[in-house]
Amino acid sequence: MKKKLAIISASYPQKPLVLKAKEMGIETHCFALDKGYEEQNVCKQVADYFYPICVFEKEKILEVCKEKKIDGITAIDDDKGVLTVAFVAENMGLIGNIYANTIIARNKYKARQVMLAKGVNSPRFAIAHEGQDPDLTGFKYPVIVKSTDRCASIGVMKVDTEAELEKAIQHAQQLSYSGQAIIEEFITGMEFSAHTMSWNGKHYIIAIRDKVTSGAPHFVEIAHHIPTQFTPEIVARIKIEATKALDALNIRYGACDAEFKVAADGNVYPIEINARMGGGQSYDMIEYSTGIDYIKMAINVALGYWEEPDEIVFHYHTGIHFWCEGQEWVKHVIDNKDKYPEVVKTQIIKEEVLNPLQSSADRNGYFIYKSDRKKTREDFKALS
Repeated sequence: MKKKLAIISASYPQKPLVLKAKEMGIETHCFALDKGYEEQNVCKQVADYFYPICVFEKEKILEVCKEKKIDGITAIDDDKGVLTVAFVAENMGLIGNIYANTIIARNKYKARQVMLAKGVNSPRFAIAHEGQDPDLTGFKYPVIVKSTDRCASIGVMKVDTEAELEKAIQHAQQLSYSGQAIIEEFITGMEFSAHTMSWNGKHYIIAIRDKVTSGAPHFVEIAHHIPTQFTPEIVARIKIEATKALDALNIRYGACDAEFKVAADGNVYPIEINARMGGGQSYDMIEYSTGIDYIKMAINVALGYWEEPDEIVFHYHTGIHFWCEGQEWVKHVIDNKDKYPEVVKTQIIKEEVLNPLQSSADRNGYFIYKSDRKKTREDFKALS
């Protein structure tokens, strides 16, 4: 009998998950509010079963999952569905993280409090509730302001002076589901993600992905590269801090996107810990570089099957460059991909005019390269 996998959200990041599960002979059950436009429900046509239920309606989704006798539940790159995944898994005795712990990990302020108490490196931070001024005693500018419960750089803004702070807080609160913002002292340094997989509380660092961002004020990611260019000493520190952060938040199962910064003094600071697979085609990059099928691994964990990975070897350098405002050159490479043998995948997500770059949702497409070395814009200039 086929195993049955529930998938939360039907947006385009979930499509590879649906297709991989079907390739593995697994029956797919996809949940999302049917908004009636394709970019939000691309999985509606490919999943075996589609249910027009909002990802926040966890009790309704639980009811359907019980009725259908689901064997596992998961999602890719969807912070909105993380709580529902944990809620259903816990109530059905499936593999997943504890719901109460997931609530903490999902909230940037609560997560900071827990990690600080457990000895994880942290900058100064404070909460801004609607109608209440944050306590910024001892803070030094610049600071970074974020919504406590959003991802993909939504609501993020760097603030250099006190005069700019109120506007940034209001912006973050308006975009927050809970109306809250977190203020943190800004850490200068290089940004990266540790892509992990956990089984019964043991954490495996699958890859470390270096990031290039648009810079202040919103720091939207415009390129990623694997393997990391950090020294072995820094990589060792990253692995220690990533493991400490996951343990502090009691993330015990599944994929995790742990975002960090390496400061000038070499200290590693967590930016946020997302208890789900990272976005930006991270699974493609991992497979191109290491041969590891990260999506298949996540599906197997959700269904209760675990096989410890072999020693991870990076056979190739791989990276992604996003087409967005300020990255117009990327579209030329996408349109002329046959001229670039190192380009292995391209996608146009939306053809509209480029929007001001304020979050990952403002990216229009991308290309992924696979090569014997890291490749930047300069490497693609000759034909662009």
